Amino acid sequence: MSMDLGDVPVKMQKIVEFVKSDVAAIRTGRATPSLVENIVIKAYGGTTSMKIIELASVTAPDSQSLLITPYDQSIIGDIRRDIVGANVGLTPVLDNNVIRIAVPALTEERRLEYVKMLHTKLEDGRVKLRQVRHDKMSELKRAGEAKEINEDEQSRMEEELQKVTDKMMEAVEEVGKAKEAELMKI
Repeated sequence: MSMDLGDVPVKMQKIVEFVKSDVAAIRTGRATPSLVENIVIKAYGGTTSMKIIELASVTAPDSQSLLITPYDQSIIGDIRRDIVGANVGLTPVLDNNVIRIAVPALTEERRLEYVKMLHTKLEDGRVKLRQVRHDKMSELKRAGEAKEINEDEQSRMEEELQKVTDKMMEAVEEVGKAKEAELMKI
């Protein structure tokens, strides 16, 4: 019986994509919609929980500000309240039918804090990748012990699995290097 890696590359790619989106939410000195678009808002009296991106358009008119225009004006207060409650270091200001957010420049201390947060998120991603690899390695070992696959096949599969894992780890590292460079750039 022959085995393949199955859904391992897909699982690992999803982990890399999750790390990318998680890291994108770490704020840099520039205003980007990703700073707020995934904040969950309890709208309509707390009966509905949705992300800002689902409730409003988020734009960055310049590099130091964000503009949030709710699709439904009745929830503008809910959006403002939950942005403050999300504790992301941004202060939303109501301005007629929109919410304006001035994105302050980062201090050196804050930048280092964000770099530390970045490294934590990257390590979480690496741990998840290693867990997927470990699960598949265990499956291959069981198949080898049960004589479902021969030793050569098991060895080949383990090497292939390690190559896929290394490639995905490298992708996580690239995401981290790019974000760290962006964070430290003044």
